[in-house]
Amino acid sequence: QVQLVESGGGLVQPAGSLRLSCAASGSIGSINAMGWYRQAPGKQRELVAIAHSGGSTYYGNSVKGRFTISRDNAKNTVYLQMNSLKPEDTAIYYCYFRITLYDYWGQGTQVTVSS
Repeated sequence: QVQLVESGGGLVQPAGSLRLSCAASGSIGSINAMGWYRQAPGKQRELVAIAHSGGSTYYGNSVKGRFTISRDNAKNTVYLQMNSLKPEDTAIYYCYFRITLYDYWGQGTQVTVSS
């Protein structure tokens, strides 16, 4: 069993920054990928950023140049540094791990960008 615990969400003003963290614990096998998705009210869940085990990363078009994904393999933790936040970034952010070809999701953390 794998558990994902997220932290770092909250309320921030436009142009501000937040850093999300997600730590995996339990029976951790081979981590194929780790990343972040988000879902805004009335919208489908969308990919924000993902880092593959081979080192490649991918960002959604709406966050390129503003968000940065990073990982600490020793701690089985993935981070999302979010800069220049916009009101349209408001959503529930979910971390995601693919471990030994199984998908795992965090509980979600709310990010609200508002003045």
